[in-house]
Amino acid sequence: MSGARLARTARPLVACAVVALVSLGASGSANAASSFSPVCSSTAQGSARCGALLSNAAGVVNGVPQGYSPADLQSAYNLRVSKAGAGQTVAIVDAFDNPRVESDLAAYRSQFGLPPCTTANGCFQKVNENGGSAPPSPNVGWGAEIDLDVDMISAICPNCHILLVETQGANLQHLAIAENTAAALGAGAISNSWGNSEFASQTSFDSAFNHPGIAITAATGDWGYGVSYPSSSPYVTAVGGTTLTRSSGARGWTETAWSGTGGGCSKYEPKPAWQADPGCAKRTVADVAAVADPATGVAVYDSYRYHGWLIFGGTSVSSPIIASAYALAGNANSLTGAQSTYAPKASLFDVTSGSNGGCGSYLCIAGPGYDGPTGNGTPDGVGSF
Repeated sequence: MSGARLARTARPLVACAVVALVSLGASGSANAASSFSPVCSSTAQGSARCGALLSNAAGVVNGVPQGYSPADLQSAYNLRVSKAGAGQTVAIVDAFDNPRVESDLAAYRSQFGLPPCTTANGCFQKVNENGGSAPPSPNVGWGAEIDLDVDMISAICPNCHILLVETQGANLQHLAIAENTAAALGAGAISNSWGNSEFASQTSFDSAFNHPGIAITAATGDWGYGVSYPSSSPYVTAVGGTTLTRSSGARGWTETAWSGTGGGCSKYEPKPAWQADPGCAKRTVADVAAVADPATGVAVYDSYRYHGWLIFGGTSVSSPIIASAYALAGNANSLTGAQSTYAPKASLFDVTSGSNGGCGSYLCIAGPGYDGPTGNGTPDGVGSF
């Protein structure tokens, strides 16, 4: 892996329609062709939309949950989790309440042989945006997002504690309060699986993500080339998405840039000192990536809206995966934004094919080194985190 990660010259555009074609179960075999749908509706400027995408493929076949399991994800990203993560807390910030999240979390962890994570044993904590115990009003769309988020933390860091901070609404004022609450309550990593299009006054919210020593991740979005906030904040690790499939190679897996992942050049955010690509004068998105294509999605359990096992995709999947990788590494107190993922000897799988749009350059076309859709690559262990 080279350290410079310089931008490349333009290459021919590859197909980039945001359509899921097949879905892979935990066995890695292709199921029937499927489409997908967002679980949250679009929102106005200044408010956020959760990014979870529900595959229409069957979530369970012959009693077996489909989509990638914790063992699959740990294998794909070379993660050793048997003892790692103890004492670490991963927080998720989401809007509204899922009143069944703890029982859904229990079902997921039981299915895959993970240790219990409950309020009673101190592993799971749910608070409102101010840190209190009274939950906000429930919402079935955001409730599904919440289930996805806690399941992905469980999959990548089963020994981590989980802190869920739920807000009164999806506007950025509430979400910013929750971000600060998560930091104040001791989270070592915070995942944000939501966002919206950039807007001129977004920099006024950047202070909510400026928590040195805490790894904060944000999904880059699911509608192809283009930049969303807060993934463009220079204080977060912007997480793009890939299509992850099994292979016969040494790794056992291959990845390409997912056509739906967000990414590109911010209109408003300054370029961090550790980012050196020449084709964008401001902040470039993404920094790193992980699986997000609903066609190669992950298993999730939700009893609040969908009543059972599902296959989910979207950069809502990749953001908590990367936040949990930071927690596994256990060194967030020395981090500044996404800087460690740009280190000369970064431990990442370079994603070198695929595209999320027609910009004609590395900002939307994956290739060797840094690119917009997948950043510096996907986890190869936790050395970059």
